[in-house]
Amino acid sequence: MIVFFPTYARQLPGEGRWRATVAGMVTRPLPLRSRRRVMAMAVLKRILDLDEAQLESDVFQRRADAFLFQRVAGQPVRIAIGERLIDVGQTDRAGHFRATFDIDGIEPPGDSVCPWISYSGFVDDEDQSGPADGETKAAVASAGGRIQLIGDHGLSVISDIDDTVKVTNVANRRELLANTFVREFRAVPGIVGIYRRWQEEPQTAFHYVSASPWQLARCLGGFLDAAGLPAGSMHLKLFRLKDSTPLGRLPSRKRSKRRTIEQIMDEFPSRRFLLVGDSGERDPEVYAAIARRRPEQVAGILIRQVDGKAPREKIRSRLDRLARRLPAGLMRIFTEPEEITANS
Repeated sequence: MIVFFPTYARQLPGEGRWRATVAGMVTRPLPLRSRRRVMAMAVLKRILDLDEAQLESDVFQRRADAFLFQRVAGQPVRIAIGERLIDVGQTDRAGHFRATFDIDGIEPPGDSVCPWISYSGFVDDEDQSGPADGETKAAVASAGGRIQLIGDHGLSVISDIDDTVKVTNVANRRELLANTFVREFRAVPGIVGIYRRWQEEPQTAFHYVSASPWQLARCLGGFLDAAGLPAGSMHLKLFRLKDSTPLGRLPSRKRSKRRTIEQIMDEFPSRRFLLVGDSGERDPEVYAAIARRRPEQVAGILIRQVDGKAPREKIRSRLDRLARRLPAGLMRIFTEPEEITANS
């Protein structure tokens, strides 16, 4: 199975070409009776205290299957954009691939939107043992992806996902796992309208940069669409089941998130960036550091204050201290999305 992550392209200065990135992963489902799958399901059942009905629920089966797979390394991947067939290389040890290439013959986007283009993906059709003697591997279309064409100017919204647009409760390990594996994803009340209002502004693009694992890319894409949140490029975290104990906190990595955001900003030096996150992890510190390094690019920082292990007063004190170190009004803290509209 191949999954493509939503990505973007930027126009090369003084040229009609676009520099595009494609990324994704190739996997095979774990056999139903494999030792690894049976053990993982037993761990999830124990941690989440699931009954048989919950274990058999469609939500749990879909979410668990997103993590229970074999990574396919060394798999050649190709894509077709229009009539052009592009070799994007082979998957790495983690089953992931990423490639950058130039495309032309695309009409420049209008002044109002950042349009998307679609492509088809191809992998060699073979089972784990490879083709039999005398047989050839057939290239089959197995998935499709999208690339957003983003112009030089406009607003780019860099958004976290967990507890910023989706109810996750990262600070509570049990709730985190339940909201990840058992419950339907839910949008933070009131946040959809705010994002859709930003989307109405000309040349606005969205980039979702999150500590959520890549395994949930397809589920999160479906959530954004179903909730009515704007589509955007997705930048998640490489995560393996053995990276935490057991199926742990899915922790963020502060440096990795900052690098990802700054790479996006490097590719669009003339765009203005609105950084949106929450107080549950390290978004405030990451965004404040970026704003100090790149004051000409950061249009604002919005932080949703959420409950954590520390008292609310201590969390607010931490946020106010960060805000005071930035230009007045650059970092704004809210608890309800309506406060953003009221203070706009």
